[in-house]
Amino acid sequence: MRNILKRIVTHPAFLLVVGFVIITFAMVWPQAAGQALAPLPGRTDWVDLGISIAAAASTILAYWIFTHLIERKASQDLALKGAGREWGLGAALGFGAMVATISVIWLFGGYHVTGHNGASVLVGVASMAIVSGITEEILLRGVVFRLLEQWLGSIAALALSAALFGAMHLGNPNASWLAAFAIAIEAGIMLGAIYMLTRRLWAAIGLHMAWNATQGGLFGVSVSGTDVAGLLTSKSSGSPLLTGGAFGAEASLPAMIICTTLGLWILLLAYRKGSFVRASWQRFKSGADTRTA
Repeated sequence: MRNILKRIVTHPAFLLVVGFVIITFAMVWPQAAGQALAPLPGRTDWVDLGISIAAAASTILAYWIFTHLIERKASQDLALKGAGREWGLGAALGFGAMVATISVIWLFGGYHVTGHNGASVLVGVASMAIVSGITEEILLRGVVFRLLEQWLGSIAALALSAALFGAMHLGNPNASWLAAFAIAIEAGIMLGAIYMLTRRLWAAIGLHMAWNATQGGLFGVSVSGTDVAGLLTSKSSGSPLLTGGAFGAEASLPAMIICTTLGLWILLLAYRKGSFVRASWQRFKSGADTRTA
């Protein structure tokens, strides 16, 4: 009986449920407390930034507790050695991907600069980038993708985590099934692939933060359906397939082509590195290493 119980509580499926609950709670409670202490009407960007930092810190602590005390493993996902270099690599990729996307939309007449804002808007941008980049990557890549991969292998984990990532955006303003599909294939693949390549969270966090900050904070384009005040103010015109419509450039055809291509290239690098993991029953049957040959 003890052996059966041990097998259950150490199975990736069980750990996935436990981890999802713990990390989700860690993400949500600082924002709920912030809303209780400082309701949205009249709340300043600096207060939002403080709440976002608290949510990020809470999520990081919860992930450490989950990996070290529940999984009982020495996780290197958020180890500080090399973190700056990996974060910078991810940020450069996220920035470049979004600059390329907006540039294509502009070339085809879908993006127009109408003005600019002062640097003070960057406080709100930082708040948005921190809470989305850190908390979502810990949940989606650190918990969901990683544990699905241990159980079902890399390909299934990438497909399922990307689909979940897209579906989670259906509750956003101006969302649609097309927008969710776009998020899944471009961001879901790209972020999962860079985690596979580095086997740590820093590059995925940097990519996610820069992707959102560049789209909203620099170009003034809606981020996942939410209006963001950026350094530039802008308007879009033309087909929603070109511009992404009210959801933002993430739902555009240029983003789907450019960012999905980038994600597949990173995935190829991960494959060449031998970072693909077989399903648990295949590893058990062959007795081979978890990575592909």
